[in-house]
This record gives sequence, C-alpha cells and structure tokens, in this order.
Amino acid sequence: MKMMQLTVNKNGDNKVPSAYSRTNPFQAKVLKNINLNGAGSSKETRHIELSLEGSGLSYIPGDALGVVPKNDPELVASLLEEMHWDEKTEVTINKQGDTLPLKEALTDHFEITLLSKKILLAAAEFTENEKLKNLVLVENAAQLKEYTNGRDLLDMLRDFGPWKATAQEFVSLLRKMTPRLYSIASSMAAHPSEVHLTIGAVRYNAHGRDRNGVCSVLVAERTQEGDTLPVFVQPNKHFHLPESQEKDIIMVGPGTGIAPFRSFIEERAVTKADGRTWLFFGDQHAASDFLYQDELEKYQKEGVLTRLETAFSRDSERKVYVQHKMLENSKELFEWLENGAYFYVCGDKQYMAKDVHSALLTVIEKEGSMTPEEAEAYLNAMKEQGRYLRDVY
Repeated sequence: MKMMQLTVNKNGDNKVPSAYSRTNPFQAKVLKNINLNGAGSSKETRHIELSLEGSGLSYIPGDALGVVPKNDPELVASLLEEMHWDEKTEVTINKQGDTLPLKEALTDHFEITLLSKKILLAAAEFTENEKLKNLVLVENAAQLKEYTNGRDLLDMLRDFGPWKATAQEFVSLLRKMTPRLYSIASSMAAHPSEVHLTIGAVRYNAHGRDRNGVCSVLVAERTQEGDTLPVFVQPNKHFHLPESQEKDIIMVGPGTGIAPFRSFIEERAVTKADGRTWLFFGDQHAASDFLYQDELEKYQKEGVLTRLETAFSRDSERKVYVQHKMLENSKELFEWLENGAYFYVCGDKQYMAKDVHSALLTVIEKEGSMTPEEAEAYLNAMKEQGRYLRDVY
C-alpha cells in the first residue's frame, strides 16, 4: 500500500478525492457476514457489512462496489497437480515484467474460471491434440462457443493434453482477474463510513464438476468477520434516485435485485422524502427467502415504504412472479406513472427484466387505452425523461 493513503482526509475534508480506486483498492474490514436465507432454502444470500473507515471513499444510492476476489485454493491446487507445476516457480504477470510465485499468480492475479476463444486458439499451439485443433477451426465456431460455456482452465488442460508448454506460457494466455461489481445495499446517510452488499452464492454443476462463483463463494465460505476485502466504489450515473424528493418511485427487485432498493429506502427514510415508494419483491418461499423482511415491514409500518407487493413463486400451485403482481395492480401502477413516478428494475437480465418490461407495456396499453405502438412510445418517453431505469445483469 502506498504511504500517501494514510494522509487522505485526515483533516476531515470530504472533498479530498480518495487515493483508493479500481487499480488501488481499499482493504475494507468485514464487520458482518450473515446468511439472509432461512432453514430449508435452496439459496444462500449473504448480507455483508464493510467498514470504509479512513478510506475517504463515498457513494450514493445506485452506485456499485467493486470487489477484487481471489480464486478458490482448491481449484488452484487442482491446476498445479494436473500440470505437475511447481507452485514456487516465478512467473511474469504483466508487460512491466513484475513476477509472482505461480501459486500466488493463479490465486490472486489471473482469471482461471473463464475460457475464451482467444485462450483456446493460443493453447492449440501447445498440443498435438487433434480434437482441440479441430475445435478452433473457423467452421466449428458454434462448437467452440459451446465448449467455452461453463468450462474453465482446468477442463481445457484435462481435455486436450498432453501439453508441451511451460507454466509461463500458460499464464501468458490468461486474463487479469477482473473485479466483481455489486449494487450497494446501503445508504451512507444511514450508515456513515460503512457499505453493505447483498450477494447470492453461485454454485452449480456443469460438465461433471461442481462450480463456484469466484467472488460470491469467496464471500460465503472463506470470508469471516474481521477479515478484509479489497474494494473500490464504481459510480453508476444511470441508476439513481430522482433529484426531487417529492417524486414517487416504483422499484422492482426480486432476489438480490433488492440491494439498491434497500439503499434507496434507507436514504429516503433519513431524508424524510415526501415522495411515495412502492416495492415489488419476489423469491421462492416466503418463509425462507423474504430478504430483509423485518426491515421492509418496519419501513412499511413507518410509512417510508408506501406499498410492498411480494411474489413467492414456489408457495402456490401457479408460479407467481413480480410481473404478475404488477399486472394485478395495473390500475394503481398506471396512476403512479401518470403522476410522474420513476420506475426502477434491478436483477436478472435474461428473463426477469424482459418479463417486467413486457408487463409494464401491458399495464400502459390496458390502463391508458393505448395501442401497442402508443404504449411503446409512452415507455420511450419515460426513458428519455430518465424515469425508466434498469440495473440488470
């Protein structure tokens, strides 16, 4: 760590820019790390509280926190074992010629859980394996794409040997570890010098092996209270509260998509905003997956949260999702939009955000007696006014 960081903000002047950034993250102490899901849940969602004390870092609701993770030690050990590499071998890790022992380089510096066309093309030079040489041919682009999906460096090394490359040649193919970005789940006004995250642990089985999310499982299994995580603030100019405290907000955030909305609600509680707030939250089971239930119900009682609609998909015969709840409340939803409400969506890009988008169009079409084209134009106008905002991943 550079010495200059210790002097940042010692005079308490918040206008001094923090010395910490993506290239020089702050080691934030973990104050709390708890599982939000109850017994019997198929999910594990961690609520993490980190200290920003002495960092000079600040954020606003809607921003993200970058976390620089480390790779799973078991996966690193499997790679070293598979290739009979000596973990102490020094390897060059960048163009500047910096070196690290191989084990440390594979743990801290390189991305080892993702494969790309570029890696496979370069690796084909280090083997006589005909399968790999065929896979990287231009006409087999579709198979190549399919192979890279859900596989990692260890799969490639096991599938296409024997190899005639050194450890250095292999690490030269790898990408630098990229930070993982998470929507911040707290308001600085409510928690000065702290930042909270809501992280779902990613675990799945693919191609005969159990796989783990690099950062989410690091946090779930290998990060204790008192440990530190390297972090930085990533501003998000396209996802923030309205400037006017009087504007109504509608938030759709199932699962970990709740994160920025916890931040929005906390902020509005502290600033005593006049605008109404309406949250749509969904997950599998009310008994085990209602994230932040006590907090949300308390905010509802206090009037900070005007309306709370929940959809628990596995608690009924028919799977009910947040978009169904939107359609059930279409009249009031459209009244809020007509009154200038801002509409926010956070969470899964592949399915949920698309379903919410089409439900929103249905609501506008039905309640505004519009044609599909007119509803589309209405929604586009909302986008242009900055009133339809999405943070999807």
